[in-house]
Amino acid sequence: MALAERSANGTAAPPEPRISARTVDAELARKAAVLMLFGRLDDVPAASSKPLAPADLDVLLLERASTLGSHPGQVAFPGGGIDAGETAVAAALREAEEETGLDPAGVEVLGALQELGLPHSNFLVTPVLGWWRSPSPIRVVDYGESAQVFRVPVRDLLDPDNRVLATLERDGMTFSSPGFTVNGVLVWGFTGMLLSGLFDQLGWSVPWDEQRLFHLDL
Repeated sequence: MALAERSANGTAAPPEPRISARTVDAELARKAAVLMLFGRLDDVPAASSKPLAPADLDVLLLERASTLGSHPGQVAFPGGGIDAGETAVAAALREAEEETGLDPAGVEVLGALQELGLPHSNFLVTPVLGWWRSPSPIRVVDYGESAQVFRVPVRDLLDPDNRVLATLERDGMTFSSPGFTVNGVLVWGFTGMLLSGLFDQLGWSVPWDEQRLFHLDL
């Protein structure tokens, strides 16, 4: 599978100027990790000898609760702050278990990607790429934190009809990012940039209309 091969070779998500580690103060930034967990669609036979294609996969996402003070209602990967003495991989797996109820024993870690910066909140985030070797049930563990937890087929994310350029105007400034309209929600911002960058580097992306705007009113 290309996902595992690229990770084993040390492939990292391509640099994105807005989330480069250089955009934050490394000495003051808080450390965090997210789990980019890909798995096999339920209707794809596990015993098949045919190599897996992007259309055979899904990815785990969650929608943050609308009552949260930080990024309310946004779609994200499971993840959170790295505790003292904890590795990024351990933090990503722990947070994923706490937020979605998954069994981390069924996750094969493919590697940690390059550290990326969130300048607005001054976080340095390490994306951890995982393969869901033995999927386990998922759910919202705490509705104070998450509104829903769901798996999205990669083919839906790659579908040009579901791709937009999400834009947000605030305080006289305009922020834009790749976006995906799936599962009745918009995936954008940091998560949208991570997915878009990974798909581009893996050679999975399909040409889409980058002039199709989705204006956010937050």
